[in-house]
Amino acid sequence: MAAGGGGSCDPLAPAGVPCAFSPHSQAYFALASTDGHLRVWETANNRLHQEYVPSAHLSGTCTCLAWAPARLQAKESPQRKKRKSEAVGMSNQTDLLALGTASGGHDNRVNCIQWHQDSGCLYSCSDDKHIVEWNVQTCKVKCKWKGDNSSVSSLCISPDGKMLLSAGRTIKLWVLETKEVYRHFTGHATPVSSLMFTTIRPPNESQPFDGITGLYFLSGAVHDRLLNVWQVRSENKEKSAVMSFTVTDEPVYIDLTLSENKEEPVKLAVVCRDGQVHLFEHILNGYCKKPLTSNCTIQIATPGKGKKSTPKPIPILAAGFCSDKMSLLLVYGSWFQPTIERVALNSREPHMCLVRDISNCWAPKVETAITKVRTPVMNSEAKVLVPGIPGHHAAIKPAPPQTEQVESKRKSGGNEVSIEERLGAMDIDTHKKGKEDLQTNSFPVLLTQGLESNDFEMLNKVLQTRNVNLIKKTVLRMPLHTIIPLLQELTKRLQGHPNSAVLMVQWLKCVLTVHASYLSTLPDLVPQLGTLYQLMESRVKTFQKLSHLHGKLILLITQVTASEKTKGATSPGQKAKLVYEEESSEEESDDEIADKDSEDNWDEDEEESESEKDEDVEEEDEDAEGKDEENGEDRDTASEKELNGDSDLDPENESEEE
Repeated sequence: MAAGGGGSCDPLAPAGVPCAFSPHSQAYFALASTDGHLRVWETANNRLHQEYVPSAHLSGTCTCLAWAPARLQAKESPQRKKRKSEAVGMSNQTDLLALGTASGGHDNRVNCIQWHQDSGCLYSCSDDKHIVEWNVQTCKVKCKWKGDNSSVSSLCISPDGKMLLSAGRTIKLWVLETKEVYRHFTGHATPVSSLMFTTIRPPNESQPFDGITGLYFLSGAVHDRLLNVWQVRSENKEKSAVMSFTVTDEPVYIDLTLSENKEEPVKLAVVCRDGQVHLFEHILNGYCKKPLTSNCTIQIATPGKGKKSTPKPIPILAAGFCSDKMSLLLVYGSWFQPTIERVALNSREPHMCLVRDISNCWAPKVETAITKVRTPVMNSEAKVLVPGIPGHHAAIKPAPPQTEQVESKRKSGGNEVSIEERLGAMDIDTHKKGKEDLQTNSFPVLLTQGLESNDFEMLNKVLQTRNVNLIKKTVLRMPLHTIIPLLQELTKRLQGHPNSAVLMVQWLKCVLTVHASYLSTLPDLVPQLGTLYQLMESRVKTFQKLSHLHGKLILLITQVTASEKTKGATSPGQKAKLVYEEESSEEESDDEIADKDSEDNWDEDEEESESEKDEDVEEEDEDAEGKDEENGEDRDTASEKELNGDSDLDPENESEEE
């Protein structure tokens, strides 16, 4: 299976170009190159078998392709009488190949095509969120339904032909008869680029098999170095992957051998973006916690001419298992002139490096291209019109007068209007883009180029911005494969001057919040971001102490300011309710002396009055004692009456007695 979209500028588009081996003993290899041409190569002798150029190969480039199944091709092939000139052993089987383009069949680009192995239907998915079922005989839409809330990027038919797997970021299993969702799976953080079943029988063969329960399938995603394996269970609780395979880079082509029973292992060949092939062999028998690494890695390199020259790696474009499952077809070199070779898998070494010389292969040379360029003969009076730079304008004349002149010439039937006047009459590119829009479009490109070329000035131009909205938009448009290099560059700059570290923190915050889901899928994230973690831990180590010190300083400052305010505050202007004035004691008047005499007399009068009061108090005490004796006698008589039952209840009598 191939991942398409290599020529797209979308950062979430799969790497590589659409390509696939034919199902009938891998006799052909179909390749849709970036120039819009479809080329079919013979794998046996590495010869170009056929080349097809669609009429709209520039506007509607090929985005995906799929060979029809072998048994379906035998059904579709027309029965006709053989001519005498034809060979007797010639097969009447035709090879069918379906192409998906960027502007056909859907409202948006077609992402994946899958043939149904029995019914002859064709299924396609697109960025328009829909899945379409096509009738191959009539070339019309048989059914169309919404597959996801976002774009649907990959499809796969179940081995029994009754179920359909679809994936955007999440994976869904559909019942083809009712078009209802049977199971949901978690999926990946990025769009899924490949889906395929790995088993055709469940591991537990004792239970009855309904055609889907217990089967395993494989999924790979864009910019994701983990290939996840999922199992269709009877209950709908388990939605996570049961195991995963780890590779060195994003997968661009995947091929595998199906496991027909529980003892047979699944063989997997994964071609990565870095040009290597990883081979896996594993028996699927349940949950596995750790990601599995490859059993063997294959690379191809040039021999290197001379002692000082170093071998250069040759990228592997695709790899497919042969029918014997013991050999592998490797496609390497250039997309325009690939080399196809069959390699035996009898070595148990963990790493294989094949030395191949592809210098004799066809390649466009600079000299031949230059000889085809012709310089036109021009005189001094000729005027040359060159394409302008976007956002800039040449000095043009006002449009309304020239428009009137053009219309008058056309009406009067005079001489034909010159091209210069026509261009002046047209108001081309009158709407200028704002500065922020240009920065939003150019900053992701500049940052990506600066990270790849390690250009210090280009990186400074982007990373020194202080606009938070611009930073967020730039991070959102960054390709996922540049996130780790961006974090490493930010880590370097955080170790520098504190002023630049403040700006880098804004970038770091946006990167970690926007791309947290992608970073969580990386298996070796901890060693890659170890330096950043240690740097952040050392910076935050003294933060608590600084916070305490900051709080104490704020408390002291507030107390000092409050005391200064109280000192400088003036008393409010209010009138006194009482004023006391004390006279001086130095000057004594006659009145004061008289007052002293009167005070002495006042003391004598006080002594006499006190003696009189004492006598009165003694008399009162004697009277009180007499009354108490009388009251005591009355109480005794009253108590006797109560005992005899003759108590007087009338309050009047009580008052008389008193």
